[in-house]
Amino acid sequence: MGILSSTVAVCQFRVAGDLPAGDLYSYVAENLARQAFHPIDQGAAEQSVGWVHLDDHRQMSFDAPAAFWRDHYVVFTLRRDQRKLPAALLKAYLQVAEHEYLTANPGLNRVPKQKREELKEAVRLGLLAKTLPVPSAWDAVWDTRTGIVTFTSLSAPVIELFEAQFKKTFEGLRLVAIHPYARAEAVVGEELKPLLEKANLAASDAAIDLIRSNQWLGWDFLLWLLHRTMTESSEYRVNQPGPALADDPFVAYLNDRLVLMSAGEAGTQKITVAGPQDHFREAVTALAHGKRITEATIYLEKEENIWKLTLKGELFHFASLKAPRVAIEKGDHVDEGSEREAAFYERMYVIEQGLQLFDSLYGEFLKARLGAGWGEELARIEGWLAGE
Repeated sequence: MGILSSTVAVCQFRVAGDLPAGDLYSYVAENLARQAFHPIDQGAAEQSVGWVHLDDHRQMSFDAPAAFWRDHYVVFTLRRDQRKLPAALLKAYLQVAEHEYLTANPGLNRVPKQKREELKEAVRLGLLAKTLPVPSAWDAVWDTRTGIVTFTSLSAPVIELFEAQFKKTFEGLRLVAIHPYARAEAVVGEELKPLLEKANLAASDAAIDLIRSNQWLGWDFLLWLLHRTMTESSEYRVNQPGPALADDPFVAYLNDRLVLMSAGEAGTQKITVAGPQDHFREAVTALAHGKRITEATIYLEKEENIWKLTLKGELFHFASLKAPRVAIEKGDHVDEGSEREAAFYERMYVIEQGLQLFDSLYGEFLKARLGAGWGEELARIEGWLAGE
């Protein structure tokens, strides 16, 4: 689903590299146009990948500001059209082609290997020409003030495709994932940064190492939040920059769904606890036996507004992020383009506010986790798990 959908999957990146000194608008327009999507409906190409408009995936011209420029945001959509042939279909048509070849060459008992490859390619191309490509699209929003890019897919192959296409489009720039440790660096106070660096278990600055070596961030954060949900106040204060005012109160808690995992000699074991929870008894039992929370549904509430998201603890991807609804007005008297642009700004406001609340919650956890009182808090959590 796209960025304007009421529920969306979100991952975020920081743009690394030096932007050109000249006009940013011209730079972005030229490069998006250079890597714009090209339709393959009339040919037999297997795949086409490129950029299209956020509001209309049939449009691929970037010669006007309305196509991609929204104040300090650059918005564009990655479109991939792909033809796929079922293996059984290709095999059946190849058998027909081979039979026809052997009939035309009665002196042969079987099709030579080289000829079989030629027939296979000819059959494949013939079938591709008769097959309509299936389109897929994923939105990207680049905040040029912060350098953060928000992308609407959590699929590893799609994210890899997006990173490669972005790097190909904007030469000299690349995307760096905002994983749990990177997010911690962004939200933790200056006084705690030395302690965060000391707690870093990675041997290098490589993103994959920072993710795998610091899985404790996701584990401890979700455990801490579960304990707070069940035993303490769920009220917190805004402590990160964003649309909400500093020190504004909000509520955060876990509910509905937890995924717990453990690794041992028998392999990885995984359990899912689903449905509204009163005491999380099943989850507490699993935690007491050594499992860790790897995924959980988090609610964030501020005044009458509610955000709901499923946090993937290893990467800090946000699945099923549901923010307060943004309505698009329709009617004969409404300028559809202006209305969709206004809806975009309102949508980004509520998404950014939700992520600001999440970052404030994460910042509160880091104060506890890196502070001198973590030993005592961990003892309370362990006592709670033990039923004391």
